[in-house]
Formats: sequence, C-alpha cells, structure tokens
Amino acid sequence: MTARSRRRHRSGDDAGTEAEKILELMYAQGKAQFGDAMKSFWLYDGDLCPGCLARPIDRIKFKGKDAVSINGFIYRPRGVLIGYFLCEVCAKYIFKEAEKNPYKETPLHADIERNLADAYLRYLSSLDA
Repeated sequence: MTARSRRRHRSGDDAGTEAEKILELMYAQGKAQFGDAMKSFWLYDGDLCPGCLARPIDRIKFKGKDAVSINGFIYRPRGVLIGYFLCEVCAKYIFKEAEKNPYKETPLHADIERNLADAYLRYLSSLDA
C-alpha cells in the first residue's frame, strides 16, 4: 500500500495531483532500480519549505520562467520515497552549489532529509491517533 497525503499541496490548482503523478513516476523508476528496498511513496504537504522551515513553498523563477522544484529522497529505514518541494531560496542555493560541486550534497541536504523524516514520522503517528 502506498502512503499518500490527503491534503492538496496548493489550494486552487492541481499542483498536488500533478506532483503525485510525478512522484509515481519517480517511484516506478526507483522500484525498477532498487527493487524491494522501495516500499511506498509519500508527498510532503507542509506549507513551509523542508529546507529552511521558514519560507512558504511556491513557484520559483528558473531561467526567467515560473517553475517548481519537485524533489525526492528515499527514507531508507521505511523504504519510502518522500517527494517534496523547496522554496525559491533553498532551491537556488542547491542549484548554485551543484554548479560549483556537481553530485556533492550540501549541509542543506542533510537538513532537508532530517526535516522530511520527522514530518513523515509525524504523519505516520497521526494515522495511529
């Protein structure tokens, strides 16, 4: 069974639905690559960026156009692919750092993963309540 958030990520549009479709594709690719290590996926639906926990998640400007930064990481203890969006400041920081040091994680990545793991565990706890 796949864990999904019930609340839509953005009110007034289909961003949550579209994000779930993208996440399903990411999950299928991960499942093909990692097999049984991938058990489910979940879309973080918090209002604040999981990188900074301070700014709202919204569209970003990328190369002069509106975009969203949808990302995912595998929370290994549960085998769940967690999908998430970033705010413009955090996304641009990661883009800039990737240009300087391709394929190298930043300290922000560790913060994002910790914050998302905490949010996922809170989500699981809410199911038990």
